[in-house]
Amino acid sequence: MDMQELRQMIFKGEKVDVECKKAERNVPKSVYESYSAFANTKGGYIILGVDENKKKTNPEERFVIQGIENPSRQLEDFWNTINSDKVNRNILKNDDVFQVTEDTITLIVIHVPRASFQTRPVYIGTNPFKGAYKRNHEGDYHCTNAEVRAMFRDQNAEGVDDMVMEHYSMDDVDSDTLRAYRMRFQNENGEHIWNTYDDKHFLEMLGGYRKDRDKDIEGLTMAGLMMFGNGLAVRDVFDNIFMDYRDESHKTDDVRWNDRITYDGTWENNAFNFLSKILPKLTSELPKPFKLKGYVREDDTPLHKAIRESCVNMIIHADYMLEGTLKVIKTAEGFEITNPGVLKIPKEQIFRGGNSKARNPRMQSMLRMAGYGDNVGSGFPTILNVWEEQGWETPELIEDTILNQITLVLKMEQGKAAKKTGEKKPAKKTIENQILILESMQYDMWYKASDFEDIVSVKSSRIKELLKDLTEQGKIESTGSTKGKMYRKC
Repeated sequence: MDMQELRQMIFKGEKVDVECKKAERNVPKSVYESYSAFANTKGGYIILGVDENKKKTNPEERFVIQGIENPSRQLEDFWNTINSDKVNRNILKNDDVFQVTEDTITLIVIHVPRASFQTRPVYIGTNPFKGAYKRNHEGDYHCTNAEVRAMFRDQNAEGVDDMVMEHYSMDDVDSDTLRAYRMRFQNENGEHIWNTYDDKHFLEMLGGYRKDRDKDIEGLTMAGLMMFGNGLAVRDVFDNIFMDYRDESHKTDDVRWNDRITYDGTWENNAFNFLSKILPKLTSELPKPFKLKGYVREDDTPLHKAIRESCVNMIIHADYMLEGTLKVIKTAEGFEITNPGVLKIPKEQIFRGGNSKARNPRMQSMLRMAGYGDNVGSGFPTILNVWEEQGWETPELIEDTILNQITLVLKMEQGKAAKKTGEKKPAKKTIENQILILESMQYDMWYKASDFEDIVSVKSSRIKELLKDLTEQGKIESTGSTKGKMYRKC
């Protein structure tokens, strides 16, 4: 990164992934707050040597690049602090901190990556509830206790849905829900020995009921209660979680929705019931081409499977300890599917597949064994491939780190590139590779085609084709001649 690139970044103004500090003679204490905030949110850049005049509105007048007097000492002070007990952990590599010099002006740039789920929260001092920060568009803020606890929960790679819910027993299971599940299970696993077990033993094998020998308690697990519990018991434990389905596909100024499923006393509101109720409504209007499997018509198309996978992801990745809603909205353009909780792994890993880290692996197993959901780690690529085959706009995964929720937007509309060229179907894997490129790019930074060779495993000529297509779509811009061409995210 050179000074020209830094200026472009600075004059865009401070935002969710850029923070400027004056740092004329010393490293400000607020640098470590920003370090914590970026690490616990989406990563970003801290730039030392830039003063901000908040009375000015023009970015080139508001941000004054004045440099720092003693960069070597400030670098030493920063590394000494980041490696001391003043910060709970150092997630930086040497290459993440560097100097940029032009004429007599020197700036220090600190690139803070997003911390992995195993290392969050990153915090100042010894008390995470006082020293952990997150980032929003207005700057750094103290994490709430709920946000800190959520990060600690996520450190457990095995999830937390096997936790025994003390005082909740088989009496709190909705028998109709469990019966419906067992029928699906038997259809999928006709010769399985578990089909001969009574309900309690069956739930034990599924991970829905467990004995905790350390605490000398037994009962329904979080997975068992959330999936099969009666509505009253579910609301007793998870009064912070709501379930809501709305059909807004034909809404008007006078009609906000045409159909809705929410807590109204007419159904036992557990996760399996919710999924069973909404899937037929989501897929009822999808095309069903005539296709035979043997002598039986098969209506379960790849598109149906992709919609089902999207709803399964909502359930298995939700953080049920946070306040939020399992929300599914059917729109005229497609679907919006939301669950509480932030991403455990980066988007590029999710789009690539093969590395699923469900918050609720027992629920994931329950649904997969009943015919819901693909093999572990293949779910999201399945959705991407279906949308690519249809030539629709690339699915969008939106992480809101302020509301602590994830929304998957599935638009059943032709993508921009296809509209321009009239093509119905992009080349195989094109969308997935373009997403990997976009997710690896920071705003306001210029890249060469060769920078993406470790991101996508294709030839350099193919990378240039992908970049050209992204430029035509308006997602990136380019500058320079063929040999020295550079690209930047719009």
